[in-house]
Amino acid sequence: MKMKKIVTIAAIAATLVSCGGGGGRPTFGDNEFPVTTAGESNADMQSTYPASIKGVQDVEIRPKAQGFLTQINVKEGQTVSAGQVLFVIDNETYQAQVRQAQASVNAAQQQVNTAKLTYDNAQQLHAKKVIGDYELQTSQNTFESAQAQLAQAQAALASAKEALSYCYVKSPAAGVVGTLPFKKGALVSASNVLTTVSNISSMEAYFSVTEKEAMVISQKGLASLPSVKLQLADGSIYGSEGTISKMSGVIDAATGSVQLIASFANPEKILKSGATGTIIIPRVSSNVIIVPLSCVSEVQNKKFVYTLTKDNKVKYTEIQVDPHNDGNNYVVTGGLKAGDKYVTNGITKLNDGMEIVPITPERYQQKISEQAKAMSAGDIVGAMKK
Repeated sequence: MKMKKIVTIAAIAATLVSCGGGGGRPTFGDNEFPVTTAGESNADMQSTYPASIKGVQDVEIRPKAQGFLTQINVKEGQTVSAGQVLFVIDNETYQAQVRQAQASVNAAQQQVNTAKLTYDNAQQLHAKKVIGDYELQTSQNTFESAQAQLAQAQAALASAKEALSYCYVKSPAAGVVGTLPFKKGALVSASNVLTTVSNISSMEAYFSVTEKEAMVISQKGLASLPSVKLQLADGSIYGSEGTISKMSGVIDAATGSVQLIASFANPEKILKSGATGTIIIPRVSSNVIIVPLSCVSEVQNKKFVYTLTKDNKVKYTEIQVDPHNDGNNYVVTGGLKAGDKYVTNGITKLNDGMEIVPITPERYQQKISEQAKAMSAGDIVGAMKK
C-alpha cells in the first residue's frame, strides 16, 4: 500500500511539472508569463513522404499458350536467371501441330525436287528446239510455284514451333520469384499472371511531392538534392541511404502532385517489392526563425502566437510556417521577424490585448520548480483523501 501511494505522489508531482509546457501553466498568484525574443538560427529539418517500394524491374509472367499446367519448376522467393524455364503447359497438341507442319515441309520439298528436274529437262529440250517457249515457261512456273509452297510450309512449321515454345514459360529477366497463385493441373491462359519476377538487387521507392516542391526541385536539379533515408514499416531506418534518381514530367491532375523515385542498393535482399515505407529528405535552413510547437495555437488551419507589445500587452498574431516540421519546432516563414517577442508557455490563459508581466523562460521554469518543492508529500496525500 505504501508503495502505491509513493508511485501516485510521484505521478502527481510529474503532472504538476509537466503543466509548465504546452498550453497550460502553473498558478503563481500573479500575471507572469515567459517571454522570449525571436532570433535567426540554422535549422536541421526533414521532410517525410509515404512511399511504395518496387524492384528496378518487376515483370508479370503470363503464358502465351492456353492449357493445363503440367510442371511448376520454381518456388516462391527463389532466385532465377534470365531464360530459365519456370512453368510447362500441356503441349501434346502443339507437338502434333509441329509434326504435321514438318510433314508438310517434307512433302513440299519433294514437289520442289520433282519440279526442278522437270524444269532442268525442259531447258535442255528447249535448247535442242524439241519443245517450244510455252512448254519451257510452264515448267518454270511449276518449279517456282513448288518453291513458294515450300516456303509457305516452312513458315507454318516455324509458327508451330513457336507455339510449342510458348508452352515452356521462361523468365525474361533475372530476379526473385513472387507468389505462385496457380497449382499443377490448373487451366491457364494469357489473362492469368502465373507469378512476378522482381529484380531486387536495387530497389526504387516511389513517392509524391507537391507541384510547388516539384518546381523548386526542377530549378535546382535532381543532382542538387541530398541523400535520402528510408524508414521501413516497423519504424527502423534502412541501413543504406538512397538518391533521388527520377522525377515524372507529368503532374497528376487529380492530386496536383508529381512522382519522384529514390533508388536504394539492396545487396542483402532486405527490401521486398511491394513493401511500403517513408522517404526522409533532410533539409538545412539557414537564418530562419524557429518557434516551439507548444507556443503556437491553430484555428481553422491558421497558426497564431502571442506577441508582446511595448506596453506589455499580448497580441494574437497570425504566422506562416513551413509545412514540414520535426515534431518539436516550426520554421516561421512569415508573420514574425527577428527581434519580436512572443510568449512561450501558458498561451491557453491569454486573451488578445491582455496585459502581462513578462519573465524569462529560465525564471519561469525556476518558479515551477519552487512551487513543486513547496508542496509537501503530506499536502499531496491530503489532497488525494479529499
